[in-house]
Parts: sequence; C-alpha cells; structure tokens
Amino acid sequence: MVRSALGRPSSIDRGPKRIARFAPALSVAFASLIPLLPIMAEVGWMPETGFLLLLAWRLLRSDVIPGWWSAPLGLWNDLVLGLPIGLSVATWTAAMIILDLLDRRTMWRDYWLEWLIASGLITLAELARREVDAAMGARADWGAVLPSIAIAILAFPVAAWAASAIDRWRLGR
Repeated sequence: MVRSALGRPSSIDRGPKRIARFAPALSVAFASLIPLLPIMAEVGWMPETGFLLLLAWRLLRSDVIPGWWSAPLGLWNDLVLGLPIGLSVATWTAAMIILDLLDRRTMWRDYWLEWLIASGLITLAELARREVDAAMGARADWGAVLPSIAIAILAFPVAAWAASAIDRWRLGR
C-alpha cells in the first residue's frame, strides 16, 4: 500500500467503496422503477429508463457491467414493469452482445457515435416490444411507437449524465 507523507493510505491505492462495486447494477435496477411513477398518459410514452441506464453504463465503462448482468436485470425489469417475461431479458442481452461486437470493431468512439449506437439499440428494442405487443393482441400503431422512440433517444444523454455522475461518486472523485 502506498502511504502519503502523513502516514495515511494514498488516494492512488484506494479502491472503490464496497457498495460502489454494485452501484452500476443497483442504479439500473432503481432506474427500472422510474416508469412506475404516477404519471397519467393515454399511451406508453415513458422510455424504459433501466435500458437507457444499462446502455449508458455499458457505453461509458464496459468493465463495470458484465454481459451476463443483462439477463437478471432484464428479468427484474420484466417483473417490475409487468412486461412479458423474457422480453427485456432478450432485448437487453442482444444489446449487450451487439455492444461487445462493436467494441471489437471500433477503435475509438466519441459522444455522437455513442448516441448513434444507443439510438439504434433503443429503436430495435422498442420495435421488438411493439412486435411482442402486437403478437399478444395489443393495438400498437406507429403513432404511439414513434414518439416513445424519439423520447427515449432524446432522454439518452440524461441517462449518460446520470451514469457518469454515479461513476464519479463510485470512484470517489
């Protein structure tokens, strides 16, 4: 352990707090609860905030969210929001696999490219949800789906900001 001149452990050798190791998963789990807020609307315009935060964490730091976490977090999202069991598990896992493949192909990414990647994954997840809803007999017209996709894409920078703020706290900066 590196010691400072005063004999205390240096900030270089300080690891994250014990609870901070699980902060990414806990933040995604709590973000899945946000759509349960009592907001009245005729159509489901509220984005899946858990998925947005999962994407933000994965694009911000790929080492803090292992790929296998998407299955239990997706199951939590399905159970909390009342979605068909397996929908979030499948879409979140597919998104993590796509991000792993993109990590191997891209040498660098800037903010705009990450937003574009997230926009594509959000669109695919919402379209998959629309198809599952239609298969179950729900009326899922494009007039209701397109605004929710647009709102989710525009809300992604807020999720990225939240993930970076939690990461700064987690690392003690």
